Amino acid sequence: MPYMYMLECSDHSYYVGSTKDLERRLWQHQNGLGAKHTAKRLPVKLVYCEYYDRVSDAFY
Repeated sequence: MPYMYMLECSDHSYYVGSTKDLERRLWQHQNGLGAKHTAKRLPVKLVYCEYYDRVSDAFY
């Protein structure tokens, strides 16, 4: 299922991403295996996500 999501980092910055597996991607971010931006600003928390019917709409 394609999702667009927004995370708030520990320094109050935000990270926006997209994924087909939201649970797995959040685990990666929380464990320092996500983007460089989030890996340096742990912990992160999910503040928004939106489901899309088509993968092309969720990925930018």
